[in-house]
This record gives sequence, structure tokens and C-alpha cells, in this order.
Amino acid sequence: MAGGLVALLDDVAVLARAAAASVDDIGAAAARAGVKAAGVVVDDTAVTPQYVQGIAAQREVPIIRRIAVGSLRNKLLVILPAILLLSEFLPDLLTPILMLGGTYLCYEGAEKLWHRVTGHGDADAAQDAAPPDEDTIVKGAVRTDFILSAEIMVISLDEVADEAFLSRAIILVVVALAITVLVYGVVALIVKMDDVGLSLAQRDSAGTAKLGRGLVQGMPKLLSALTVIGTAAMLWVGGHILLVGSDDLGFHPLYDAVHHLEEAAHDALGAVGGVAGWLVNTAASALLGLLVGGLVVAVMTLVHRRKGHAEAHERRTRGDR
Repeated sequence: MAGGLVALLDDVAVLARAAAASVDDIGAAAARAGVKAAGVVVDDTAVTPQYVQGIAAQREVPIIRRIAVGSLRNKLLVILPAILLLSEFLPDLLTPILMLGGTYLCYEGAEKLWHRVTGHGDADAAQDAAPPDEDTIVKGAVRTDFILSAEIMVISLDEVADEAFLSRAIILVVVALAITVLVYGVVALIVKMDDVGLSLAQRDSAGTAKLGRGLVQGMPKLLSALTVIGTAAMLWVGGHILLVGSDDLGFHPLYDAVHHLEEAAHDALGAVGGVAGWLVNTAASALLGLLVGGLVVAVMTLVHRRKGHAEAHERRTRGDR
């Protein structure tokens, strides 16, 4: 009896260790997948505060909460089942789909740069004087989030594609929950920075008041920095997806060229060779992202311009009649 109990306890201990190892593996895989999607996460964090600009302070957090719930619904109820089924039955489609998403990231990054250079974004923002109602804001934000969330989940899935189906599902659920909480928690802190700063600025303590004024003055700079970092990250991540994806699909010259440059930097700089190699890879990926994104922006601009000319011609024709 005692021997049987000891054997049972040994079995339980083995199972517990196996479960703990499995949890560790899932946690590590989820962390790797989340880091791989960092470029999209930063952009998501940078984009969302724009949706509550001009909204009453007491409504900012409730709106962000609604957007976060919509984002989680996107990830868990729509995107996750679709990509899991795809990875199980049509895994060869994942790389092309990932590359399409990478192209979209490159386009988004290049478009942001184009708007910054030309000032078109400022002109568009100036035209939107009256903010829309909350339902419209939330629907628009959730719609945009769907694209970013799809990218996050597909990038994460690509990182854990070799895991078993159940492990993949658990890892992606963990990634979805963690990234949603992280992004919208940070967004809530950002949009309330003004209120916290104003409250602190009114305190009697000179140090506290100075901190409050610093928070108020620092928020625009923080949003600007997030936008720059997000844009750079989108070009880097999008370009890297295209670089690796093209190699996986059998087109090797781009990947091989970058790999040779990376190895040359690594060998030439000794102790800091690893960092130098990573920087070379990152710069090459970002440059590829900028070139591809710039091409898509040029095509889209040409299409919109022709569409505008066609509509203007149609209006003139109607006027003549």
C-alpha cells in the first residue's frame, strides 16, 4: 500500500514537472511571438490615442475600454480560429498571407512618412473639425485594429508554427490577451497623462507641481516619439517579413545579400559584431520596407488621382448636359 502510494506520488510529481515545463515552454513561445510582433504593437499603441482627441476627459477611458473589448473580440473570435484552421489544413498559404500583411505594413509606414513630408496628414486633420459620435469612433478604431490584430496574430503564429495544434492555440490566446492588455493599458495611461499632470500641477508642493507640468508638456512629445518609433518599426517588420518570406518561397538573392552583409559586419567588428550584424539586417529590412511601401503609395496615389480626374470629368459632363 505504502509502495503504491509512493509510486503514485512519483507519477504525480513527474506529471507536475511535465506540466510546469509545458507552461514554461508556452510562456517562452508566447514571449517570442509577442516580441516578433513588436513593430505592429508599437504602431497600435501610437494610433489609438488619436481616436479620443477632442473627446470629453471623462469619456476617454470608457471609449478605450470599448475599443479594447472589440480588439479582443477580433483576435479571439475571428482571427484566431481562421488562422489556426489555415495553419492546420493549408499551411503553405501562411507565408504568402504573411507577406501580404508585410506589404501592408510597408505601405502604412511609407504612407506615414509621405504625409509627414508633404503635410497631407495635417491638412486632412484640419478638415475634420467636428469629432464623430462615440459609436462611430469605436467602430472605426475596431475596424483599423482588425488589420493590425490580424498582423500581430499571423506574425505570432509564424513564430510558433512548429508547435502542436493545442499548444499553438494556447500560445496565441496568451499573446492575444497579453498584447491587448498591454496596448490598451498603455493607451489609457497616455490619454490620462494630461489629467494627472494638471492635477499634480495644482499641488502646493513645488516638486509635485513641476512634475505635473512636465507630464502635460511631455505628452505631445511622447505621442510624437511613439509615432516615429511605430513608423520605423512597421518598415522594419514589414521589410523583414518580405525578406524572409521571399527566401522561403524560393527567391534567394535578397536574403542572401543581406545575410552576407550581416556576416561581414559581424566578422569585421569583433566584440560588437553581433549588434552590428543585427543593425545591418534591421537597416536592410527597413530599406526594403520603405522601397516596397513607397511603390505601393505611388500606385495608390496614382489610382486615387485618376479616380478624382474621372469623377471631375463626369461632373463636368453632367454640367454640360
